[in-house]
This record gives sequence, C-alpha cells and structure tokens, in this order.
Amino acid sequence: MVMSKAINTGTSTVHVQKFSVDYEFPVHFTDGLFRPDNPVLRNTLCRMETDKKHRCIVFVDDGLTHAMPTLCGQIATYAAHHSACIELVTDPIKIPGGEKIKSDLHFTEQMHQALFDNHIDRHSFVIAVGGGAVLDAAGLVAATAHRGVRHIRIPTTVLSQNDSGVGVKNGVNLFGMKNYIGTFAPPFAVLNDLDFIAVLPDRDKIAGMAEAVKVALIRDGDFFRWLESEADPLSIFDQPVMAAMIQRCADLHMQQIGKGGDPFESGSARPLDYGHWSAHKLEGMTRYHVRHGEAVAIGIALDAHYSVLAGLLEPGEDDRISYLLEALGFKLWHPALEKRDQRGNLEIVGGLTDFREHLGGELTITLLSDIGVGIEVHEMDETRVAQAIAWLKNRQAN
Repeated sequence: MVMSKAINTGTSTVHVQKFSVDYEFPVHFTDGLFRPDNPVLRNTLCRMETDKKHRCIVFVDDGLTHAMPTLCGQIATYAAHHSACIELVTDPIKIPGGEKIKSDLHFTEQMHQALFDNHIDRHSFVIAVGGGAVLDAAGLVAATAHRGVRHIRIPTTVLSQNDSGVGVKNGVNLFGMKNYIGTFAPPFAVLNDLDFIAVLPDRDKIAGMAEAVKVALIRDGDFFRWLESEADPLSIFDQPVMAAMIQRCADLHMQQIGKGGDPFESGSARPLDYGHWSAHKLEGMTRYHVRHGEAVAIGIALDAHYSVLAGLLEPGEDDRISYLLEALGFKLWHPALEKRDQRGNLEIVGGLTDFREHLGGELTITLLSDIGVGIEVHEMDETRVAQAIAWLKNRQAN
C-alpha cells in the first residue's frame, strides 16, 4: 500500500509519503538438507520463480568443513542433481567462522569481491552455511551488494538456529564495537538442518542454550519450566529434546520480531537482548575467549540478581535461574567482571553506554518482574551491579 498526501502549513507545502511492505520468509526445520532426495533447498530457490535456473554463490564456515570434510562436495553434488534449477557459479567458498570474520573488514571485502567477480545480481542467491557470525557477515554482504541480493541462511549451530539465524539483523564489528556496521534485511529463507547440531563441539551446544533460557525468561514461563524439567536430557544433548528446544526458541524469537511492533529497532528498546548489555562488553573485554552464549548466560544471571536487588523479582528466583544455567553446563563467573579502569570504575558498566549508543535514545534495559515476564527500566545503579557481580563470584566460590 502506498499513500501520498500534501499538507499546506501556511508557509510551505509538505508532501508526506507513506507506504507499507508485506514481507514473509519461510523457516524450515529438516535433516539431511544436502541429500539429493531432500527437496527443501531446491523448492526454496524456486518458490517465486519455478521455470528458471537460479545462480547461487555459497559461503561455508571453514570450521564446519573441518568437522564435515565432505560438506562442500555434498553441496556440489546436490546442485548437480538439481541442475535444472540450480547453478553454482563457483565452488563453495570457505570463510572463517566465529568473531574472526566479524572483526576484520578484509573478509567482508573478499566476499564482496567474490560476488562481483561471479556477476551475482539481485535475482541471484547468496547462500551462507555456518554459525551466527558467518550468517551476520554474509548477510551484510548480501544486503549491501546491489542494494540487496537474495540471501538464504543455513544456520549450523544451536545459537544460530534458535536465535540469530531467524532474525533480520546482519553486521560486523568495527572500532571495537559489536555490529557497528550492519543492516536490517530479512533473509529470503532460513533452512535449519538439525544434523549439523550433532557435529558441534559440546561447548558450542551448551552456549546456544543461553538464548533459549533468555527468551523463556522474558516471554514464556511455561517454556522456562519445560527447560527445567528437561535439563538433564539437554545437558547430555539428547537429540529429540534439543530439536524441540531449538524449534520452540526460534518460534518465540520469530513472534517477537514479527508481532512485537518494532522489527527494525527504531525505538530505544531491545527486548530480545535481556542479559546482553554486560554480555557484549564481556566478550570484548576477553577478546572473545568467552563465547557469546557463555557471556549471555553470565549476563542473564547478573541481571536476574539485579532484578531481585531492585525489588522487581521475587528473592530466590535468581537462584532458580542460575541453577538451570549451571545444570545446562554454564559457568556463571569470569574474573573480567571485576576489572576496573584507571578511575576505579567497573569496566563492565561501560557496556551500558555501548548499549545505549548502539540504538541512541534513552537507555532501555530489560529486567525481570517474574519468570516469563520482562520489564523495561531506564537506569542501572552501579552499586547494585557491583553487588550482583559479588553474588556471582560468591556462587562460584561455593
């Protein structure tokens, strides 16, 4: 729908342009995505145009290729089997995973160069296979080449399948700030292959579960209670339970993005970033030796106790939340939390400034008023933050 109207203000005429654009994209959950008899990728490429051969360039997380040495060959075989509708413009291109790809613009430039050299246009496809960092970087490249190339995400980690992969954000780091360069650009499709989860290192399986705890805490108390009841099978990565957790978490994230009223974060609130103001800072302070999910788990526990200190959350619920995180395999302490700057201030508190500056406007932090109920506040008391840190340290000691 497009509307335009003219308003005479007495001193000038203002033409107001207003339009809305409907957008939808499928999120598939499957297994054996690159088996020739699995039609999901083929059908996804053809969902808008069924009678043409679709030109595709594929970027693959190089860490994934170490765990699955035949993956690039499987992708090529799949394309050859469906050659009537898929054309790989070049062999799958390996790119670094993790924060490495997001912290050096050289890799972003290399991907842009690959699109340019292979004449990728707005009717071609950029397919990214990997964890959240790879999807972030490849999504940025796709969104900025020709002002937007069709992008298919194939998340391969718990964290990217249940959270970042189903969102609309892309970005890389610059000036020491996470996602300083980025876009809001929905993907063409998201294809989750649960087989990729099986080859993940245990540390990465655990890290991805932090986002499930987070979204349960702010949006769905029943889901939190389910996580508590299934903590034992989740801690040993029981495949059906992991699959159920991933799908429910992804669904809750999709509901927030699609129905929360602010999918592109034009306001000051970031409701899906509960526990993240300290997590992002902690990642940078440790030079990303602490993984994103690990830092989020610490941030969740810190903000849960802060919520109790602020009189928002019933005492004891912070312990309950922390017990679940610990049962899933998280450690809720890192010495960097105590680090102070030359003025004696806690460095982690700088995460509040970074958090506000990322969006601008008023500082808005999500805390908890109950299990499953988030509440927004606009200030954080440094003394209470210090008390919450001391509480985490004491838990670790005991």
